[in-house]
Amino acid sequence: MGTKPGQPEPEPMESRSAMNADEDAKWLEWVSRQFEAIAGEDREIDLQEFKTALKVKESFFAERFFTLFDSDGSGTITLQELLGALSLLIHGSPMDKLKFLFQVYDVDGSGSIDPDELRTVLQCCLKESAISLPEEKLDDLTLALFESADKDHNGSITFEELREELENFPEVMENLTISAASWLKPPSSKNRPRMPRYLTSAYWHNNSGKLAILAAYIGLNVLLFTLAALKYQSSGASIMVARGGGQCLNFNCSFIVVLMLRRCLTWLRATWLARIFPLDQNIEFHQLIGYVVVGFTVIHTTAHVVNFVRLSQLEDSPFQFWEYLLTTRPGIGWVHGTASLTGIVLQLLIFIMLVCSCSFVRRSGHFEVFYWTHLSYIFVWVLLILHGPNFWKWLLVPGLLFFLEKVVGLVLSRMGTVCIVEVNLLSSKVTHLVISRPPFFHYKPGDYVYLNIPAIAKYEWHPFTISSAPEQEGTIWLHIRSQGQWTNRLYEYFKASGPICSGSKRLTQSLKLRRSQKKSQESKIQVLSAHPASAAQGVVAMDMENAVQLTNYKFETLPQRKEEDLINCGKEREEKSHTRSVFPSLNENHQFGNIKCYLDGPYGTPTRRIFASEHAVLIGAGIGITPFASILQSIMYRHQKRKKKCPNCHYSWYEDVKDEMKLRKVDFIWINRDQRSFEWFVSLLTKLEMDQAEEELGGRFLELHMYMTSALSKNDMKAIGLQMALDLLAKKESKDSITGLKTRTQPGRPDWSKVFQKVAAENKGKVQVFFCGSPALAKVLKNHCEQRNFRFFKENF
Repeated sequence: MGTKPGQPEPEPMESRSAMNADEDAKWLEWVSRQFEAIAGEDREIDLQEFKTALKVKESFFAERFFTLFDSDGSGTITLQELLGALSLLIHGSPMDKLKFLFQVYDVDGSGSIDPDELRTVLQCCLKESAISLPEEKLDDLTLALFESADKDHNGSITFEELREELENFPEVMENLTISAASWLKPPSSKNRPRMPRYLTSAYWHNNSGKLAILAAYIGLNVLLFTLAALKYQSSGASIMVARGGGQCLNFNCSFIVVLMLRRCLTWLRATWLARIFPLDQNIEFHQLIGYVVVGFTVIHTTAHVVNFVRLSQLEDSPFQFWEYLLTTRPGIGWVHGTASLTGIVLQLLIFIMLVCSCSFVRRSGHFEVFYWTHLSYIFVWVLLILHGPNFWKWLLVPGLLFFLEKVVGLVLSRMGTVCIVEVNLLSSKVTHLVISRPPFFHYKPGDYVYLNIPAIAKYEWHPFTISSAPEQEGTIWLHIRSQGQWTNRLYEYFKASGPICSGSKRLTQSLKLRRSQKKSQESKIQVLSAHPASAAQGVVAMDMENAVQLTNYKFETLPQRKEEDLINCGKEREEKSHTRSVFPSLNENHQFGNIKCYLDGPYGTPTRRIFASEHAVLIGAGIGITPFASILQSIMYRHQKRKKKCPNCHYSWYEDVKDEMKLRKVDFIWINRDQRSFEWFVSLLTKLEMDQAEEELGGRFLELHMYMTSALSKNDMKAIGLQMALDLLAKKESKDSITGLKTRTQPGRPDWSKVFQKVAAENKGKVQVFFCGSPALAKVLKNHCEQRNFRFFKENF
């Protein structure tokens, strides 16, 4: 049973193996209630009810657990049988748990596990962990685990042999569990923190700059409100409140513009001001001021309404309440008495902008709603100028800067010819665009641009992180995941069209396409000759014109084999591997073309600080890897630039080069939900591993950590055999079976306490953590960083 990204993993039910009497009684009562809810009136759980409650993908494990829980073989599980089995798993010794595990794997109950049984179990483990591997790879996994555990080579694994094999994984037996069954776990007894996070000294220390700016902002609003209110002290309380709120609105409605001056903020990030002001939190402050504007709008409007009621109730009042509120007759306002009417329209527009900018709109596939409603800021400014006599003075400087930024962006986006020259439609509906790079387009790793494609939507601009390194000449890359209307239209546009060779240069484009295909085939031959081991794993990494690409070839499916065939299948594949072809035809999802587009940018992000770090920890979740793809390529380029090699003895060393990079160590952590998501950048990571292959003995400058959240952990009975087999095969083949990388893909979510503890123990310098992904996970990571005094930066979408 999965958890949402960013949430901690459920506590394993063996983590409380030493429950006291009170906890034991509470747990017994809780399990009894859960049993009654599942069993119903007959107070017995049948197989179907057990499968439903267990929530497993494969019925194999539900059936095996049911058989073992049903001690009397009656076909149903009573409360006593359930408690007996759970007591064994919770209070039992490691030997008791191991016997239970052996019985799960011993399908026919013969007292030993043969290769076919092990293969069946591993096949179900793969499905349970949402891992898809070819049949021949499953055979390899089965053989790796079987040959390692079958110590006497008699063709079967006994209980003693399994126990001996598991001694190599001591952490597994200590926390053996069945993670999918939430109703089998006792209630968590975690102690909640006594003090709120925002009141801890660590939070105040790590956010001192942000808190200082926030305090100054609050103080300035209080000062403006007080001074404006005191000027109208003789006019009554409602007028004082209205004037104070109006003055604060003048300030906030103009200051909110300053936080969206992207070009100015990008320039300021390169100055000393970036160390004083929290420029990286400009989006957060923009959102905060948006809520403040709404708050002061309500205060300002309410105060005026109260004043209108008071005026209309005067004996000599010439106007009624509705005339004050809905007409220009009272003459309130500096432009023909339009203050009341413009105020009503302003309130409506501001509330629409607030609602449509909420995360449930922006992140639910309706980004266009946010985009178009936010453009109403133009009407808001016009109405504010008509509404308040002094607002234009506040808006003059930031409004002029904002206008100049828009003009500069429009001019630069129209300079030079920018076209989409290549498109790759990747898994999980990710569109990889290769765009021609204008000669004047200079950017930093991790920067983002606004993209406009008239063929998709003529007037819409959408921000995307550049995933290619600045050192890559000629083109830039964008990886766009289909999550909204515009991104879905983009994907479907290229999905529906074939390779694009049209227009006045049709023959020229067609010639380029044929030459690109020919060059691609030649590069494959060169890579296979240089790296024969890479060809055997089904993934070939290539460096073509400084652009790393990925070529997959289809594994040859093996028929079902008998036991003796299974033992010898490895030899057969070695003989056949030399004759089969690994050169597929051009994929229909890979297109060349010449589609016109426009770029506005680049704009800076917090990731620009990476090169000034000593020990950088880069954490990407899903498509959140895109800024780090650019950064990793640039880091390795600069790292390799420092490398020198003696032509005689081939001794290599690294020289100090005068550049902005101070990095001594980089840890890259990539968390993906499923196996296919790794295909986005596995070729890039393969190349990075090749680039630093010689550094393994002296300690790697770049260390990769891959996690797959859909895969069950090693502590889970439904995955322990699979994870052991993956570990054994990875050691044997020096590559991971899931991604093809040398780095082993870890199942489940990272244990952040252990991750950051290991980072701190390396003592490579001051640690800075950079994250791009879900806001929920960002909160978890920020909390861990505050505890260890690591600086934390996150990418804002």
